[in-house]
Amino acid sequence: MADIQKMLEEVKGMTVLELNELVKALEEEFGVSAAAPVAVAAAPAAAAEAPAAEEKTEFKVSIKDIGPKKIDVIKAVREFTTLGLGEAKALVESLGVIKENATKEEADKMIARFKEAGATVVAE
Repeated sequence: MADIQKMLEEVKGMTVLELNELVKALEEEFGVSAAAPVAVAAAPAAAAEAPAAEEKTEFKVSIKDIGPKKIDVIKAVREFTTLGLGEAKALVESLGVIKENATKEEADKMIARFKEAGATVVAE
């Protein structure tokens, strides 16, 4: 039990960026995902049922390049998420996913805003 307490204390002392790297390492090591199980389970079912000709209605919006205005990009992330300043900065630095299951309108709005901030984002 003492080992668990030591690990908890070590995790408490980590920065958001270090925690992000830890989560990624755990996901790779054990072949799991930290994403919500409902979203993971729903995505394959929706993909299997959707005909190939049907237009895509949900998008995953990700940062591909920060560009020269990092602070503006962090502000844009905060506009579209509920993340605090530290988490938004870590997301920008890791070129992470801004939003999953965004509608086409949301994705287009986000792409335009991030382009304005000097970043490159993609909706997949």
